[in-house]
Amino acid sequence: MKAAVITFPGSNCDRDLATAFEQAGAEVVRVWHKDTSLPEGTDIVGVPGGFSFGDYLRCGAIAARSPIGKAVVDHAGRGGHVLGICNGFQVLVEMGLLPGALLRNANLKYICRTVGLRVETSESAFTSGYATGAELQVPIAHHDGNYMADPEVLARLEGEGRVAFRYLANPNGSMHDIAGVLSENRRVLGMMPHPERAFAPLHGSADGRAMFDGLMSAFAPA
Repeated sequence: MKAAVITFPGSNCDRDLATAFEQAGAEVVRVWHKDTSLPEGTDIVGVPGGFSFGDYLRCGAIAARSPIGKAVVDHAGRGGHVLGICNGFQVLVEMGLLPGALLRNANLKYICRTVGLRVETSESAFTSGYATGAELQVPIAHHDGNYMADPEVLARLEGEGRVAFRYLANPNGSMHDIAGVLSENRRVLGMMPHPERAFAPLHGSADGRAMFDGLMSAFAPA
C-alpha cells in the first residue's frame, strides 16, 4: 500500500499519521500542500489533524482550496481511498467529499482527552479490522468537532450504514453521537478521534492500530 500524507501550514499530526502508516507496513510519501499532484501509484491519501492555516476563515476551508486539493478530490472521484482525521475531517467536509459540517464544541472549549468509541460498521477498508459493536479507547483533541447535518443527511447516513464510529459518551455535542462518517462508496472516511495516537500500548491504548492493519490487508495483493 502506498500512502500519501498531506502537510498544510499548521498541520501537527502529519508525522504521527505517516509513522502509523509506516509501522503498519505501508510505503509513505509526504506531500506539501502546494504540490499539484499526488505521487504515482497512491492508494490512499491521509489528511492529518492540526490547525491548517490557523483555522482562519473556517476550519479546513483554506486547506480545502490549496493546490493539492483538486488532486485529492480527483483521487476520491476515481474511487481512491482518503482518510481525514480531526482537522483532516474538517478539510474533507470543506472539499465536499463528506456531508455535514464540524462546528464549535457545544461547551465552547477545546477538548483533549481519551474517549470511548463504538465501531458502527466493519464494512469498509478502514473498519474491517474491527468487529461491529467493538468499543475502543481513542484520544480526541479539537475545538470544532461538533458534527452537524440536516435531518435528511442524518437519515441517509444512518440508513446506509455510513456512520463509522459513535461516541459512547458525547464530548462535543455531535448529532447522533457521530464521531466518524463514510462516503457513499465507503472509500472516504472522516473522523475526529486520532487512531494514529492510539497505535501502541505506550500511547495508553493500541486500539487505533487495527485501522491501519486493516487497510494494509485490504490493499494486499490477491
